[in-house]
Amino acid sequence: MKKRFVEEINPGDTVDDLFVLSDKSLSRKRDGNPFLNVVLSDKTGSVKGVVWDDVDKIAGAVSPGDMVHVKANAGEYKGATQLVIRQMAGCSRDSIDPADYLPTTRRNVEGMFERLRQITGTIEKRHLRELIEAFWHDGDFVKRFLSAPAAKKMHHAYIGGLLEHTLSMALLVDRLAGHYGGVDRDLLLAGAILHDIGKTKEFEYDSRIDYSDEGRLLNHIVIGLQMIDEKLRSIGDFPQDQAVVLKHLVVSHHGTREFGSPEPPKTIEAVLLNYIDEIDSKVNGIRDFISSEDPDARWTSYHKVYDRHFYTG
Repeated sequence: MKKRFVEEINPGDTVDDLFVLSDKSLSRKRDGNPFLNVVLSDKTGSVKGVVWDDVDKIAGAVSPGDMVHVKANAGEYKGATQLVIRQMAGCSRDSIDPADYLPTTRRNVEGMFERLRQITGTIEKRHLRELIEAFWHDGDFVKRFLSAPAAKKMHHAYIGGLLEHTLSMALLVDRLAGHYGGVDRDLLLAGAILHDIGKTKEFEYDSRIDYSDEGRLLNHIVIGLQMIDEKLRSIGDFPQDQAVVLKHLVVSHHGTREFGSPEPPKTIEAVLLNYIDEIDSKVNGIRDFISSEDPDARWTSYHKVYDRHFYTG
């Protein structure tokens, strides 16, 4: 049973607990002797650790993704807590509660999904509504969709994050679609709901959040297109031109080839979807970053990705 979470560990503490081994890398000291750097995680975050003794034995016994029992002393290195690990061994998952080891949305999953289904019901074009309902009637897909994260690190990187991100985008579409004349609300809403469905297979999220083999080899855009094509085959009269522009929304939602889209947005709906996705992902990512910082500070630490400090007042 979990006794102490990462966020509760302070320099000077003695640690005897279970964690997920998120990462490990073997290095060598100046004298040529090996040492092991690791990252240990639970639902509250991650902590770095180092193994100085019995390195080869420990390194060969565990792999990233394993559940490990760690005995260590907590110290400080470069301003952050670091564990000096004396013992680390793999352990069975049988008595493990996964909720202790993966960050999870703070919102009600059933409530969010019900709201998303209600929004689906407002789509007037029958073929688009039937396509999305085909996913909602697929029990295996729904199980993965309700659990999947939306990313490994940057935004909504927790269990239920994909659902939370998708619902937020659908609500934004509902507010923005009527602001500009000529926007196909039904198409834009369908694109918002389906744009990231490939992430249900792109990630593994049983004991840690990481990319699956399929995700690394194909990425969620390609996987999502395959999933849409599979469902389209069950809707015999789906208009071909609508299928193409819907797939374009999925293909282009990252905005540029530089950021992973095979094609840039080439319809008004695709342009809107790209910016709605960017707004929601960035706001969530920045809020999570701010919440992890000192609540009494007026400024956050430097954020490498966004190349700035954030003012918190």
